[in-house]
Amino acid sequence: NFLALCASGYYNNCTFHRNIKGFIVQTGDPTNTGKGGTSIWNRKFEDEFKEELKHNARGLVSMANNGPNTNASQFFITYGAQPHLDLKYTLFG
Repeated sequence: NFLALCASGYYNNCTFHRNIKGFIVQTGDPTNTGKGGTSIWNRKFEDEFKEELKHNARGLVSMANNGPNTNASQFFITYGAQPHLDLKYTLFG
């Protein structure tokens, strides 16, 4: 999903609509409101967790969501370790 959206230019002109010092910066909504975005399947998709992947450093990329299995196009980048996000947000980069 993420790579296909990148390759298609979907994220062009997206701003970082959420920036919380010491926590995360978030983007991936082409409406730049924080309320938009869709996946390549035009629907929400399931979380993909791996026990060994942890939000344990700065610069990690995860899908943003509104609860279990609600991933679309928005993603965030961590400013530091955020262990409370483990197994709640799909970590992929």
